[in-house]
Amino acid sequence: MWGAPRIHGELLKLGFKIAESTVSKYMIRRRGPPSQTWRTFLRSHAEAIAAIDLCVVPTLTFERLFAFLVLGHGRRQLLWFAVTRNPTPEWLAQQIVQAFPWNTAPTYLVRDNDRAYGSAFTRRLRAMGIRDRPTSPRSPWQNPCAERLIGTLRRECLDHVLIFSERHLRRILALYSAYYNQTRTHLALAKDAPLQRAVQESGTIVGTPILFGLHHRYARI
Repeated sequence: MWGAPRIHGELLKLGFKIAESTVSKYMIRRRGPPSQTWRTFLRSHAEAIAAIDLCVVPTLTFERLFAFLVLGHGRRQLLWFAVTRNPTPEWLAQQIVQAFPWNTAPTYLVRDNDRAYGSAFTRRLRAMGIRDRPTSPRSPWQNPCAERLIGTLRRECLDHVLIFSERHLRRILALYSAYYNQTRTHLALAKDAPLQRAVQESGTIVGTPILFGLHHRYARI
């Protein structure tokens, strides 16, 4: 990971009087990037990372609601959700406090560059000891877990339900959150659920409807 200037400085302190150009001449040319990639960072620090994003949800009367989602990278758990018509920086800052009470705040928070995240939001993150990690402009791939969650939420829930109001959307998100965390299996978790499902090998299989029959939870009793 050291470059020629760093190596040259160490050699000078060890009594070797050579030019920096000489060090550069004999260094092996680096083939990869100078530091870890963003993907490597996300993988290496998954347990200490949370991701957030806003999801636009139209209602039956063509109003626009915003669903705020907080996802933990470690177990892909949906940690928190909230609904509003106007996501101000102050409102978003309060949601972070409610999502991470006491000493549960993550080390890093990955988010996009939405203008809704203003100075009040970033100040709250600093006060909680969270390191803000906004993604590059127009780079949704840098927040893959949150983007995947929103895509899954739309495909498995919101695309099949008519939303009437804020209260109705909160109810739907509460039902889906319980299904997502407790029942739905994930490839990234070796086909386990975020809150871990025990393997059942005996008993009669019973399907319990979730979200009014849109999904089911299967278990042995």
